[in-house]
Amino acid sequence: MYKAYKFRLYPNGWQKELIHKTFGCSRFIYNRYLEKKKALYEEEKEVLSCFDMIKDLKNLQVEHPYLNEVDSCSLRCSLFNLENAFKRWYKGQVEYLKFKGKYNSKRSYRTNCISNTYKDKTYQSIEVDLKRHIIKLPKLKEVSIKGYRKLEYLPGKIINATVEQASTGKYYVSVLVEESDVYTKLRPRNIIGIDLGIRDIVITSDNEKIGNPKLLEKYEKRIKRCSRELSRRKKGSSNYNKTKNRLAVLHQKLKNARGHFIHQITKKLVIENDIIVTESLKIKDMVEEKRLSKQLINVSLGELCRVLEYKAKIYGKKYIKIDSFYPSSQKCSRCGYKNEKVKDLRVRSWICPECGVNHDRDYNASYNIMFEGIKKYMMELK
Repeated sequence: MYKAYKFRLYPNGWQKELIHKTFGCSRFIYNRYLEKKKALYEEEKEVLSCFDMIKDLKNLQVEHPYLNEVDSCSLRCSLFNLENAFKRWYKGQVEYLKFKGKYNSKRSYRTNCISNTYKDKTYQSIEVDLKRHIIKLPKLKEVSIKGYRKLEYLPGKIINATVEQASTGKYYVSVLVEESDVYTKLRPRNIIGIDLGIRDIVITSDNEKIGNPKLLEKYEKRIKRCSRELSRRKKGSSNYNKTKNRLAVLHQKLKNARGHFIHQITKKLVIENDIIVTESLKIKDMVEEKRLSKQLINVSLGELCRVLEYKAKIYGKKYIKIDSFYPSSQKCSRCGYKNEKVKDLRVRSWICPECGVNHDRDYNASYNIMFEGIKKYMMELK
């Protein structure tokens, strides 16, 4: 199992300069070979392989000596990224491949961990010392970090590290670690069905509702005001850069608040339950409806499901998705009667004409989701 640990990075002057050089060189390599691959494919319908690009990279380093100043592994990783992007485009998963811009693209580079043995001692190109709060990276040597105060060491083998600069100007490093699965076979005791919504983000079969914190409303006025102020500034001026940085900080605060809220909910759900069942939402199709698009983006239901899935895997729990077309709100959780009138979202409660039970729309949906999850789990055991 692979797990990433993200740390705040505090490089000094020359380290910052080298990081930005690596960003630029990685971008140059990506754009250079993307142009070559496109030209070769359009003219001769042939594909330039990653192996051929790495072979040609040696000649390019002779032609451009500044490429030798940065970590050579980061340049090769840039070619691997290009190869993966080209494969996705060829399969139709991506509409088109675009060149990376100096200001528009994400500023990051990846480097792999390489082990060398010298005099019966093994040295790694990437090392993390959480007691000293230091990470050792190729070319950068030792850099100060912050994060994960409760950890004394990384529990696994380091695979690679990704260095990035956020729009706020802060530096981060994400270390990918291969960990062993320490959890035993699942023996389920608790199961929970979850109905996801907008007014209440999470409605559980344990009769619990977690409301929408409306984080966007908290920052929206400030973001709009700062955006208007930015539009009045002269592009490239000192005041323009200051306002742009203030706007980036506001967006980062909103992102952090959403992430903190999602991690709080998901950790509680995963720790307290052995099987978690939700609907498989088609967020892209739902966002196309203009009336609900803003609220859907604000609550980040897709991100919540994604975090639930990987946390369930980490803690050795079972996460089940049922069909998005399953009529969870229309069926009576007591007798199974299907009420077509409940398709109207304005109907928040209804009485079953068969058994006479009064249903709250959201709680009834969470019960049906739980029962359908039990059926799916039992089918998998057979």
